[in-house]
Amino acid sequence: MSTAELDAIADKITDALRLVIDPELGYNIVDLGLVYKVEVLDGGIVNIVMTTTTRGCPATGYLKDGARDGAWSVAGVEFVDVNLSYDPPWAPEMMTDAAKIHLGIA
Repeated sequence: MSTAELDAIADKITDALRLVIDPELGYNIVDLGLVYKVEVLDGGIVNIVMTTTTRGCPATGYLKDGARDGAWSVAGVEFVDVNLSYDPPWAPEMMTDAAKIHLGIA
């Protein structure tokens, strides 16, 4: 696949991840700033690096599963690996303006 094709799949995955709603904050994981990286490699291999708002978040499994399932919903995806990272630690400044408005902190 060309770089443009891989980038297009990554964009579709990012859009699909917007359907994954953090159950505690009630907003999608992309605009909350929880998704650090979506990388698509040849062969449809997808690497997602994400975080949670806090270490030990009780929704960690739910969010990772949602990210994995969201990526799987995109055509061309053959394998998905979701990794958690706390570097950098999540902060409210990572949210989009829309997410801040939704949460009343804009």
